[in-house]
Amino acid sequence: MSTPSTPSRPAPSYGQRTDLDPRLLRAFVAVAEELHFTRAAGRLYVAQQALSRDVRRLERELGAELFVRTTRQVALTPDGERLLPYAHKVLAAHDELADAFRGAPRPLLVDLNSAGLGHERVLHRARELAPDLELMARYESGLTGAVREILAGRLDASFGRYGGLAPELRARLETRFVRYEPMAVLLPEDDPLAELPAVPLDALAGRDVYAGAGNDRTPEWTDLATRLFAGRGIRVAPPAPLAVGKEEFRRIMEKARTPVLAVVDFPPMPGSALRPLVDPVPLSPVSLVWRRGLRHPGLDALCRAVGELGVREGWHVRPAGSWLPESEPGLPGTP
Repeated sequence: MSTPSTPSRPAPSYGQRTDLDPRLLRAFVAVAEELHFTRAAGRLYVAQQALSRDVRRLERELGAELFVRTTRQVALTPDGERLLPYAHKVLAAHDELADAFRGAPRPLLVDLNSAGLGHERVLHRARELAPDLELMARYESGLTGAVREILAGRLDASFGRYGGLAPELRARLETRFVRYEPMAVLLPEDDPLAELPAVPLDALAGRDVYAGAGNDRTPEWTDLATRLFAGRGIRVAPPAPLAVGKEEFRRIMEKARTPVLAVVDFPPMPGSALRPLVDPVPLSPVSLVWRRGLRHPGLDALCRAVGELGVREGWHVRPAGSWLPESEPGLPGTP
């Protein structure tokens, strides 16, 4: 049951303006992007009651209801959708003003895992939103490995499956959900399954599929594969040395002929065919993660880019009939 509409207050008289506290707008933006009061409160390091109070105060000051709240979900009203781009502009101008009187921030180092993935689009948009900042990219596989460097202070942020990290690591991180990423399989180009436009999961029954087993940088990916393959007769391929470089990848694929679990945006590899997986469509939940307590305008730009692209590209919409690991932390609407 939704809450009653917020009563309108009298409009200001001619020549008067309503001065909005930026804190109220930040509260609104956090809830609008998370669509979950508990997660939004955690993102802002405030109590949920304080966050709810700020949102209600903003609604009173604007004379408009910004959210539809039910026991199961939170959604933007038309007025909330209308306010969101203005709130982004006001907060960006506020941050720009504050930054003008501070020293230039240091570069922000972001791990993108592999070239060609959707994470690059997030970084590209963040650079557009904050052209005066230095957002540096690196490409190294594995969120678990990246998190070790984040916590050691050698890296600022990375992308990957937050829910697959050990609980003691998650406790030291902050996160922002990015997208549901459809999964795929990389096959030798002459494999019979490569002739199909999409590969049903059952078609891999009885085969070994490489998913990074033994790589201490990627246990979250191997765990995702193990959960996906369970009960389907698909085996996680045993540990093997990591092939670095396209030519080495081509040589190993030609020799071993082992399919590789991937995602649909995985970059092309010589001698291989990338095919989406279906029946069901398995999804890899991708999040942006960083060290708890880190504050940097480049990180703010990344989070804004995630929010924009998530809405524009439908990244937060789970396809019907898709597969996700059960009880996955870090998804929209979960702690």
